Amino acid sequence: MKLIASEGSRTKLIINLVVLSLAFYGVSKRKAPYKEASIFENVMMDTLAPLQRGISNAYKNVASFFEDYMLNVNASKENVSLKEQIGSLKQEVFALKQLEQENQRLRQILNFGKKIKHEMISAQVVAWDSSSDFRVIRIDKGFKDGIKLQSTVVTSDGIVGYVYRLTDHFADILTILDPSNRVDVIVNRTRSYGILEGYSGWRTVMKYVVRTDPVRLNDLIITSGLGNIYPRGIPVGIITKIERESYGITQHLEVTPTVDFSKLEEVAVLVPSEDQDKKRVEWEALENNAQQGDGR
Repeated sequence: MKLIASEGSRTKLIINLVVLSLAFYGVSKRKAPYKEASIFENVMMDTLAPLQRGISNAYKNVASFFEDYMLNVNASKENVSLKEQIGSLKQEVFALKQLEQENQRLRQILNFGKKIKHEMISAQVVAWDSSSDFRVIRIDKGFKDGIKLQSTVVTSDGIVGYVYRLTDHFADILTILDPSNRVDVIVNRTRSYGILEGYSGWRTVMKYVVRTDPVRLNDLIITSGLGNIYPRGIPVGIITKIERESYGITQHLEVTPTVDFSKLEEVAVLVPSEDQDKKRVEWEALENNAQQGDGR
């Protein structure tokens, strides 16, 4: 029985293989369908194909043009935006550099002020007073900021002048360039005394220096501390010209200030303490008494 079943399965397998072989053979021999074009179809194809090709190329060109145009427009807008950002960043960098320079100048003034026993108030120069013959600068601090009349004004380079006019929020500084501002000074090297006054331009002159005093060019002039307005030892200027007359007992010394007034932006006001104010009042009283005595 097993033998009969095995032979039946083998017969079915052979029949299936024969059927599949015949089917594959039929598929491989079948011809693909085709159609021969008529004369009219040939004419139409030959006529329309170049036109279709031209339309297709024109469409591609127009599409490419608009695509490039949009890309250029977007790139142009992006370029304008980037330029604005670059301009804004440049302004920020410039402002930061200006702030850094201002901080450096203020730091120098603060370091300079530590050597002097006065309360120090920093201020910005807002204007030169051009309405008079005085050499005056105006600062943005006043009485309500703690400024007092006759307070000394300095920079890290030296003396600027003193407060001679005051409001609640502003103060005018009579600079050492003004002829009416007389500063008691000494030559640092020789310790020769004299009076410094404004002369011309950005220069000053030191008067009443004894003719025989051996002063030299480039000698440093500093405050003497007399007069009780300017503290002692602050740089004032450098001797740049010496004129010794053939007669008389003094010599004429031109002095270039150590402060560059043409580039003055920040200053420090040295506010005197109450004890210093009291000494100043006493000094002024002595001067008034001396003048009254001379008048008699």
